[in-house]
Amino acid sequence: MRGFDFSSWQAILTSVAGLLLVTLIGMGIRLVMMMTLQQRRERQNRQINERLKALISAYKVLGGSFTGTLTVSPLHFRDLKRAAAETEGTEVLGGGFERARRVRDAVEAALSDIVLFGTESQVELAASAMRDMAAGRPVEVHALVVSLRDYIREVLDLEAIPKTVVIPNQGPARPSGASGRGGREREGGGRGGGGGGGMGGGMMMGGMGLGVGVGGETDPEDKG
Repeated sequence: MRGFDFSSWQAILTSVAGLLLVTLIGMGIRLVMMMTLQQRRERQNRQINERLKALISAYKVLGGSFTGTLTVSPLHFRDLKRAAAETEGTEVLGGGFERARRVRDAVEAALSDIVLFGTESQVELAASAMRDMAAGRPVEVHALVVSLRDYIREVLDLEAIPKTVVIPNQGPARPSGASGRGGREREGGGRGGGGGGGMGGGMMMGGMGLGVGVGGETDPEDKG
């Protein structure tokens, strides 16, 4: 109140206007700071959500199975062709390789996401798996799956899994069937081939029937 001048109405109005101006400036600065903090918090939340989505997806790919073969085969099609040529057989290029190839491709994509979004220890585990895969060695991802599981539960504020709970080793999820455009094209080609085979077979059977009918008509004349 010491800054107010009550000597005249003009002085009072000037003092009140100055006080309102200072108050408005203070409120504007506060609103700008609040909006800046809110935008930063929203950006951080979006980053955390994107990171969690990527890591949860990677966890489902790397740890979606706990039975059967839990390692990733690093073999490519050229390697299997070479092995088939050496053994002079083609059974190695069957549906089992197609499923192994899809598993390997999915694991490679998941490891790339972990290198981008994972913690330091997760990046080290993913890089080690990448080196093994590039060197042609079978890859085990159970340690990486455990690290992802513990990190995701911690970020989501979920209670830790008790040590008395025994969880078996986890490995890559096995695809259930052909996926993507290539699989659909292969399926369509198979159906088309089957239809063509059916039509061809029908035409052949029709031709055989016609031939038998003509032969039946000429036999009596031959006998006579």
